[in-house]
Amino acid sequence: MAIINSLPPGFSEIDAVRIAGEYYGLKVTSRQLSSYIDQNFHVTDPSGKEYVLKISNPSETEHILEAQNLAMKHITDHSTVVECPGVIPSVSGRQIESVISKNKKTYSVRLLTYIRGKFLSEELSPTADLLHSLGVFLGNLDKTLKNFTHPAVDRYFLWDLKNGRDIIHFTRHIDNPHRRSLAEYFFLQFETSVLPILPELRSSVIHNDANDNNVLLRKKNNGKKKVVGIIDFGDLIHTYTICELAIALAYAMFNKGNPLETAIPVIQGYNTIFPLTEPELKILFYLICTRLSTSVTLSAYQKKLQPENKYLTLSENPAWILLEKLIEINPVKAHQAFRNACQINTPLQYGKTNVEILKEREIHIGRSLSIAYRKPLNIIMGAMQYLYDDTGQTYLDCINNVCHVGHCHPHVVRAARKQIAILNTNTRYLHKNLVLYAKRLTSLLPEPLKVCFFVNSGSEANDLALRMARTYTKQKDCIVIDNAYHGNTSSLIEISPYKFDGPGGTGPESFIHKVIMPDVYRGLYKSEEHDAGKKYAGHILEAISKIKEQGKGLAAFFCEPLMGCGGQIVLPEDYLKTAFQHIREAGGICIADEVHVGFGRVGAHFWGFETQGVIPDIVTLGKPIGNGHPLAALITTPEIAGFFDNGLEYFNTFGGNPVSCAVGLAVLDVIENEKLQENALKVGAYLLSGLNKLKSKYSIFGDVRGLGLFIGVELVLNSETMEPAAKQASYIIEAMKEQGILISIDGPLHNVLKIKPPLVFTKENADQVVNALDLVLCNLTW
Repeated sequence: MAIINSLPPGFSEIDAVRIAGEYYGLKVTSRQLSSYIDQNFHVTDPSGKEYVLKISNPSETEHILEAQNLAMKHITDHSTVVECPGVIPSVSGRQIESVISKNKKTYSVRLLTYIRGKFLSEELSPTADLLHSLGVFLGNLDKTLKNFTHPAVDRYFLWDLKNGRDIIHFTRHIDNPHRRSLAEYFFLQFETSVLPILPELRSSVIHNDANDNNVLLRKKNNGKKKVVGIIDFGDLIHTYTICELAIALAYAMFNKGNPLETAIPVIQGYNTIFPLTEPELKILFYLICTRLSTSVTLSAYQKKLQPENKYLTLSENPAWILLEKLIEINPVKAHQAFRNACQINTPLQYGKTNVEILKEREIHIGRSLSIAYRKPLNIIMGAMQYLYDDTGQTYLDCINNVCHVGHCHPHVVRAARKQIAILNTNTRYLHKNLVLYAKRLTSLLPEPLKVCFFVNSGSEANDLALRMARTYTKQKDCIVIDNAYHGNTSSLIEISPYKFDGPGGTGPESFIHKVIMPDVYRGLYKSEEHDAGKKYAGHILEAISKIKEQGKGLAAFFCEPLMGCGGQIVLPEDYLKTAFQHIREAGGICIADEVHVGFGRVGAHFWGFETQGVIPDIVTLGKPIGNGHPLAALITTPEIAGFFDNGLEYFNTFGGNPVSCAVGLAVLDVIENEKLQENALKVGAYLLSGLNKLKSKYSIFGDVRGLGLFIGVELVLNSETMEPAAKQASYIIEAMKEQGILISIDGPLHNVLKIKPPLVFTKENADQVVNALDLVLCNLTW
């Protein structure tokens, strides 16, 4: 493959017959072959002798063509096991002739020998022996080319993998936003994991395009098929030698159920002829991914120049399918598998062992900071909805609602990296990012929620909301819902029953008034009960009466539109509408804590409060807002913000800094461009359907509830008594971890399975969860 900004020549099969006769003295028949930006014709003389007439793209200089010719001659002269085309001189003795097209452009022409054989792409189920022969062949090819040199091959070339970082500029031509992000993720890993290692690698001239349509095989005398030849030297380049193997593996993995299993015999074969080094093995996996990403990206670009050229899309669809598979593979697993293929069996070490980390954590980190799972995970990398540990295990992340648009999403990473390289400072200076983000964020909220205060965490946002409400109302008392959690500051522990009624808690302060949780499964009013939402909201009137009896007024009502720590509770219809009416009549402020559920997670709406048909006075945002970057916000009305501007300045050192705002904007871009709210709606409904099928099969599933990708499964020992199955819940999350799926437990009775994955979660991922749960539940005996 070649430079991508030139269209192929426009010669016909009749022209090819004429050129063969005029320049090579041959009387031939002609058939055009598929090609990228050159033109290739299969020509045959009356005796049956076959050739390839190659008309090169003008972007390939005669100097480059000369290097290709000499490389092919070098291989023929120095190897008895690598077949490649040879150049047939013209009647005038030249290896490269010039022809003029009908549009008066000059093109270079060569006549090449024809190599008989079957393309590797035609072998749908290659055996391990055939794949091993591919590795042996490539090892011999690179060993032979090791001593070849030519000035023309020291050139800049987009298809040279060492230039992978430059391909990112072409990803905008990939129309599908999800696929664009997938390619960009692997280019990001190239920058992070490959570029720093390049100086440690061997370099030489390589063929640079051993794809399955350039590699030829034949059946040998023993009946076994073997790779024997290679064609198309158009991408010949001096680069890092390992790129040869990476490119071949990228295509060898096409349409294979287990990509790593396919790669192993190829690597083994290569290593027997041309032993691989540790640095080469370390980056091989990401070089494979880089080649695939390069291929799909430049194909997307070139398609727009040549929409009629079907050859451009020949490998596009299998490459995308393979990339989807490769992102599920832990790079540590690939690295270790590649080392094992080369009989390097020493275990990989990523810094301290888990035992060492845990021991030092216990010494230097406060023990009140909990850690998940009986055997803690050492997570070292992440990609979209997947997490990778230090042992090579991949985990499907079903609980991380912080990395909302996916772990290490390239658009978010680039936004943060770009801005932090320019400036990061506080909001006492003017900066466009602050107002751009505030304007964009408030455009997603209903009137009159138009004034932003930026902070660094959901706890800060809720703490500020509490302070703002008390300033506005000049009151202190608050109404909160039982089992609610609003943050980790002292003021928020006071309004979080989940904490003040939990272990180590001291109960509610006199100015905090708790109302029952509107749980229509386990609570006072059930789902089938008419007006359950209004009845639950009626308990707020009791709290208001109590406040008035004490001669006090109401500051605020705090509520999560869907309750997390309460057990993934979906509020009954009319609950917030009625509750807000009671609160406002009592002079209080209505605060919606969207820290867990905002930004499209519920699917049907962008914000959780919208599912209840209400508009709060204050909305607090956190967790997903920055996709893991410390960013949060409070949004309120101009009236409330005006009362807060009372002379006591509010300043937050890091809140609203240029980097955080750039990250926030990038997150909104991804949600919109990749239609993640819509994805949450569709995939969430699909997952809920699957879980409900399990409910009909297993009596331990007492209730399945949720909206979008905010889902809870309440486990009970008896459907009548609703005795909580807390021990079973703990067992299930551990068993699911062993299946490579991370879920967690929530709820006051510690019996609710919590599922709230990144919004890039797919229907295939949902099937994984349901199937794994089915397997675990089938084996549950207590």
